[in-house]
Amino acid sequence: MEITFRKTTDGGAFVIERDSALVAEITWLDTQSGTLIAGHTFVDDSLRGQGIARQLAVKLADYARENGFKIRPDCSYVRAFLERETTYSDLIYHE
Repeated sequence: MEITFRKTTDGGAFVIERDSALVAEITWLDTQSGTLIAGHTFVDDSLRGQGIARQLAVKLADYARENGFKIRPDCSYVRAFLERETTYSDLIYHE
């Protein structure tokens, strides 16, 4: 399954589509101050239990690191991922 990057007017997303239908995504807002606000993670029921949400979170974390961003994890899945995966814990934005 291919994960595709999408730039939006106020942020971005990594998405997975099947037959032109969205089946998984992780979205964020770009604050213009070096912080991405991770707001939403979705995985279709047909893909649950396959580690898809983790794959999307890794893509987001790698994207943030490569571009010098911190992540404010408003999404509960992203928050848990960043706290659990110590490799990425340095990306957590602290106010």
